Amino acid sequence: MNTMTPLKSLDEWEEDLLERYPDPTSIATSKDTEAYRDYDHTVKDSVREFYRLNHQHQTYDFVLAKKKEFLSFDKKKMPVWDAFQFLNQLVDDSDPDTDLDQFQHLLQTSEAIRKDGHPDWMVLAGLLHDMGKVLCLFGEPQWAVVGDTFPVGCAYSDKIVFPEFFALNPDATDPRYNTRFGVYSQGVGLDQVHLSWGHDEYIYQMVKDQLPEPALYMLRYHSFYAQHREGAYDHLMNDHDRDMFRWVNLFNPYDLYSKNPVPPDWTALRPYYEDLVAKYLPTHLSF
Repeated sequence: MNTMTPLKSLDEWEEDLLERYPDPTSIATSKDTEAYRDYDHTVKDSVREFYRLNHQHQTYDFVLAKKKEFLSFDKKKMPVWDAFQFLNQLVDDSDPDTDLDQFQHLLQTSEAIRKDGHPDWMVLAGLLHDMGKVLCLFGEPQWAVVGDTFPVGCAYSDKIVFPEFFALNPDATDPRYNTRFGVYSQGVGLDQVHLSWGHDEYIYQMVKDQLPEPALYMLRYHSFYAQHREGAYDHLMNDHDRDMFRWVNLFNPYDLYSKNPVPPDWTALRPYYEDLVAKYLPTHLSF
């Protein structure tokens, strides 16, 4: 298709877009793509320790308790910009690829998406995708907020990063939870599956009434590397999940490969993003 020809409908545009997944080498500007998510040779001891705690404590019961605690959104009401201001103080202990604060990472992601001409709701997904890390504002430890996500209530896949640490998790020896399906069934659909608790589910639930479904899949599953990179949980997905994961796969290279040590120019970018946030979100969000 000639990409310069105007498309006749959104459906036609989406079909064309999904045929043109981004080239990671065009997004990665600070190092080779093979050097990202290098957990085998990372020099950050904090990353390994993070995943030890994460894998030890992310149990089925823990996730249900955190959903009950936080998804009532009764902790605080504030503008999205106050949440971003908090992210200026946060560096993700689970991430071996960046030492910048989280707001800079969000801007790098959204700007890479905007540069490639994707719709503004996808740019906004890039800006929002890690905003759920404000959970740390409420005293949550990073191991309960960031990092790769994975299903709980069934066997932990060896495709999850640092799978050896699941030996410390009590669910790994609990017959209710340590089989391939656990509490689920074949093709149950990811909407019925509890993933490890963290910022993905939190931001998804916060804005699920404001953004189109492809953006919501990007937000909810962008850290679910065991599936969108390894395909480890195909048996829990339904056909709708598989269709929508095309959007997760489209989003992921921007999240991963846009990281570089040079922060964006927020002063120049601010008017665009203030207008974008105002277009889709209310003036205050409930946290």
